[in-house]
Amino acid sequence: MKRIFIAAAALFSAAAFATPASANLNVFACEPEWGALATEIGGNKVNVYNATTGGQDPHQVQARPSLIARARTANVRVCTGAELEIGWLPVIIQQSGNQNLQPGRPGAFDATSAVRLVERPENVDRAQGDIHAMGNPHIQTDPRNMIPVSRAMAVRFAQLDPGNAATYTARQQDFERRWNAALQRWTQRAAPLRGVAILVQHRSWPYMESWLGLTEIMPLEPRVGVPPSSGYLAQVLQTIQTRPARFVIRSAYEDSRPSDFISQRAHIPAVMLPFTIGGDPQATNLFTLYDDTITKLLSGIGQ
Repeated sequence: MKRIFIAAAALFSAAAFATPASANLNVFACEPEWGALATEIGGNKVNVYNATTGGQDPHQVQARPSLIARARTANVRVCTGAELEIGWLPVIIQQSGNQNLQPGRPGAFDATSAVRLVERPENVDRAQGDIHAMGNPHIQTDPRNMIPVSRAMAVRFAQLDPGNAATYTARQQDFERRWNAALQRWTQRAAPLRGVAILVQHRSWPYMESWLGLTEIMPLEPRVGVPPSSGYLAQVLQTIQTRPARFVIRSAYEDSRPSDFISQRAHIPAVMLPFTIGGDPQATNLFTLYDDTITKLLSGIGQ
């Protein structure tokens, strides 16, 4: 009797992580970029639900009943990780009762686990603001990161849905081929940006800066996540008198007032970047997200 119970328990455990070959994976995507990548990898083998939109701050999301209901039926969640969603995702998972989405389980996929993070602080001091203890999580601002993330995602989907493993592998390889071609095009278009000095409203862009060779003078926030005072913005204006910046950038979801303040007084453009899919009408998918980002950056230097 004991052996029967153990065998039944093992079968139940395996079923919790696998999906029948005839069924689709239900994907709960924390951010639009990962929902789009999941669609690229899964095609018609996945049902993707995006928990947030391009106009939302991914740090701050309400754990609405509709999100909890979607998480309850998900086979896998694809999120940024590195504590970006720490303010809302754990609540959704707990209230959904879906233990497969808990960290460390096969149904929990964090994109940041596939790349090396930058700006990891040696000491976490909340007096410094809303810093990320695991490093800067905004890896999607460098499209080169999509390749290792897509590879890891395909492996995870195959683990959860072995009956469609060949599909996930083939689609990832096709995506990588098309993505590498796009990377070459973007790099060529963005060549005039190399070495350009910029201001940033929030520390969202170190990966993009590394990719394009942009030089960040300083952020408009005195501490991470802390809105700037007029006194601090005056310090920014004083700094760029000796270290000029060509333009100031912000994400689509951020308050425009700080960057507009600097733009008007320093006589430099304020550039709003989509940050993710849906951040503006032009960023409709993964490919147009970076097309639009480069177009807007080039507009900052008058090109």
